[in-house]
Amino acid sequence: MSTGVREQVGRTFASFSVRNYTYFFIGALVSNIGLWMGRTAQDWMVLTQLTDHSSSALGYVTALQFLPIVLLGPTMGAVADRWSKQTLLYWTQSLLALNAMALFILDATGVIQLWHVMVIAFVQGAISALDNPARQSFVPEMVPMRLVPNAIGLNSAQFNSARLLGPGIGGLLIAAVGIPACLLINALSFAAVIISLVLMDRSSLTPAPTRRGKGAVREGVRYVSHRPDILVPMVIVFMLGTFGMNFQITNALMATKVFGKGPGEYGLLGSIMAVGTLVAALLAARRAHPRLRTLLIPMAGFAIFTTALGLAPGYGVYAVTLIPVGLCALTVMTTANATVQLASAPDVRGRVMALYMAIFQGGTPIGAPIIGWIGDTWGPRWTLLIGAIATGITVIGVLLFIRFHDRMRMTIEAGWPPRMGLLPMNPQHR
Repeated sequence: MSTGVREQVGRTFASFSVRNYTYFFIGALVSNIGLWMGRTAQDWMVLTQLTDHSSSALGYVTALQFLPIVLLGPTMGAVADRWSKQTLLYWTQSLLALNAMALFILDATGVIQLWHVMVIAFVQGAISALDNPARQSFVPEMVPMRLVPNAIGLNSAQFNSARLLGPGIGGLLIAAVGIPACLLINALSFAAVIISLVLMDRSSLTPAPTRRGKGAVREGVRYVSHRPDILVPMVIVFMLGTFGMNFQITNALMATKVFGKGPGEYGLLGSIMAVGTLVAALLAARRAHPRLRTLLIPMAGFAIFTTALGLAPGYGVYAVTLIPVGLCALTVMTTANATVQLASAPDVRGRVMALYMAIFQGGTPIGAPIIGWIGDTWGPRWTLLIGAIATGITVIGVLLFIRFHDRMRMTIEAGWPPRMGLLPMNPQHR
């Protein structure tokens, strides 16, 4: 291996030099494989076992899973800034495991009903409202600040490696032995994260200062409201999460209603899409600093390729087009995440990341029922085309916001891809 290649590999996987982070990475990878298997099984169960391919029912289940993140996210972010992230993750991962086990037991005993799935989805969302900010803000406590972008990129890589394996394995397992096996594996897989937390060396962690007293939530909201450099990526991920990232609905509808495929082919779509997202995550791990162009150019690419998805003439073309869609989507998400984390002060990072996750995932309760209704009313293809239109408009809107905002100025340098950046605007620039 040449010196240049070794340097590239070393830069991509730099955070693995930190033992605590390596433990966490492995535990999360195992758990997320189980998560994607369980999610594939749950969606297939709603579509084929509990309803007659109702996209509205699947949209409601998805919305209930993310609604608590909107309702509880800011408050849970304040909790994450108040207590040890490691201790909080012990509890949230244990509760998520019990919740997943309840879904398995209900299905395995043959008493499962749609309302059971809805309740369990809501409870999962409530626990995740605390788990998300704790997990996101725990990363800078495991690695030095210079490695935070790399660690975020590797986190995305492991999540999308799991997304590459989980749906495909889940689809094959459903076809071979049924839905309960996937649900059981998901419930048991949470043990991997708990074990990784137990193995960590606490003395090597660098906990952020804890925030005590009243007004923590208001303080976090006020902090974000005065930071346009944080608000811009939050708006972008809101629109992406609300109207673009509904693939557990759109893939299921396109696979079953448009292309007439079964659980194996449906699960394979998630794995194929994860090829693009995994590539994007590895590229993100190599970036030293997030840039504006890696938010806006991939967002525009997402709109273009999602339009192609909505017009795909067959299953094969649809499946292949999912690769650049996944690459664009994940590039936007990792860049936005790194931008917000690095721009936030350590003592408010938990609250900022809670708001970030509430805005990103919290758009799903709005978007999922709309997308489900569109699927039932206008047809599956429009579930994708509406997402493409919404994300395309977002790119234009953000460019106009930056152009006319009195405290922001965008710079563009020649080249490909063009170099784009944000600079604070002084009064004389106005």
